[in-house]
Amino acid sequence: MNHLWRMFGLLTLLGCLSACERANGVDAQATAALTPMPPVWHYGDLKKASLGIGANLNGAIAFPANNDWNSYIWNAPVDPQSDQIIASIGLDTRLHADFGSGLYKGKPVGIPYVVVSGNQRAVPIHIVAYQDESDPGPYPVPPNAPIEGGPDGEQDRHVIVIDRDNNRLYEMFRAFPQPDGSWNADGGAMFHLDANRVRPFAGPGWSSADAAGLPIFPGLVRYEEASAGVIAHALRFTVARSRKAYVPPATHWASNQTASNLPPMGLRVRLKASVPIPESFSTEGKAILQALKTYGMFVADNGANWFLSGAPDDRWDNDRLRKEIGSVRGSDFEVVKMEGLVTP
Repeated sequence: MNHLWRMFGLLTLLGCLSACERANGVDAQATAALTPMPPVWHYGDLKKASLGIGANLNGAIAFPANNDWNSYIWNAPVDPQSDQIIASIGLDTRLHADFGSGLYKGKPVGIPYVVVSGNQRAVPIHIVAYQDESDPGPYPVPPNAPIEGGPDGEQDRHVIVIDRDNNRLYEMFRAFPQPDGSWNADGGAMFHLDANRVRPFAGPGWSSADAAGLPIFPGLVRYEEASAGVIAHALRFTVARSRKAYVPPATHWASNQTASNLPPMGLRVRLKASVPIPESFSTEGKAILQALKTYGMFVADNGANWFLSGAPDDRWDNDRLRKEIGSVRGSDFEVVKMEGLVTP
């Protein structure tokens, strides 16, 4: 029955958003991206996912429905420091889709992932930098697991593996395959996809394969969801300058700067309700922007300002994607009230 209640909630949300937008002089076009609605969502249960690189999840969503990643924030209070924090990220800087199809400068665009079965052989994982904040191996990483940036990638080199049958997520950064089938990585993390205590062995102050200590995969924009018209979870983005602080569900900071106008890791922003979503936009573009209104996006790492993360897929129309996502500026966002801010 959980999915029925979830569908009822979204229908209610549609009505509320439409009323809010009418009150702000905005057409109901901005809510059109929530249809068509998938018949069933499988929260915290990945068993119906397909297998392979970039595989469809077939309605599966990481973590339970009441997890922070899956919680509505469209009507949450605005943080008192919202204006200052948004200004520090860039009022006129455009939102950038850091994913797409094909290659950019000879490298695949986006953060890839692979779905494996419970029979996938687990291999040794050698953590070479952050052993104290990593979950020890072995991990079920196949030899053909895709690496962010490709085999010759020079930056984060994230590797993401979903064990669908056991509802587990494994993520590594600066990951390098070894001739014996093992992997070397600067850090690694394992997440329970079927529980709200997502990383039971980690403690406060731990990083993950991401600077904020968050999982990467749940925040990726995926073509499967966007093309269906609904993205039912929060997304992930980066900022150039962050604060030495974090907001749960993040567990780690990644800066020595303490200015209160800078965003802490785990900060959540949302697209303002007054920002119109043109009916002329593609189904994918409308779904992404509507998700940013309904679920928002978390500051997950240091990088370029307003870079939105997603998975590579040959079906993305890069030109249209960049144009539609790039129609949004920093000034179109607001900070959701920070609860539980952790500072040194």
